[in-house]
Amino acid sequence: MVIFVDMDEVIADTYGAHIEIYNKEFNGNLTSESCMGNEVWKMVPEAHQESVRKHATRRGFFKDLKVIPNSQKVLQKLSKKYEVYIASAAMQFPNSLEEKSDWLDEYFPFIPWQNRILCGHKHVLKGDILIDDRSYNLQHFEGRGIQFTSPHNVNTKGFERANSWLEIGEKLL
Repeated sequence: MVIFVDMDEVIADTYGAHIEIYNKEFNGNLTSESCMGNEVWKMVPEAHQESVRKHATRRGFFKDLKVIPNSQKVLQKLSKKYEVYIASAAMQFPNSLEEKSDWLDEYFPFIPWQNRILCGHKHVLKGDILIDDRSYNLQHFEGRGIQFTSPHNVNTKGFERANSWLEIGEKLL
């Protein structure tokens, strides 16, 4: 079985990073809970929205992301049983290519560089399962799509859902 796993909001906490940067730079008090069902940039004053939208274009943004809980443990087990690939839309933010690769080296060294796909559109992926937080990536995937819960997608319907990596483990191990 071939499993594709997205990075941002699936194994790397970009949502939390946006909140952390915004709160630090604008003395804000945003939380994941206060942003539920929305993108972070939509939850800040209009004058700050462009700044938040540009966080991911900054050098260093992807370098220090926190790991989503239990993703390392479950992915290591999955990688021993199946072909696991990280598939991340890194082309949207060209600075992220090197940072995402280095981040994977540090936190997911058991997934070799040959199993890392830094791409644009994910509909070109051919495999059995795609684990992703974005419905537009799951819509056109020909295999089984599992939407990984993130604050921005809590209201999205129509996809099999996993709320944690422990749930992924229950479904696939």
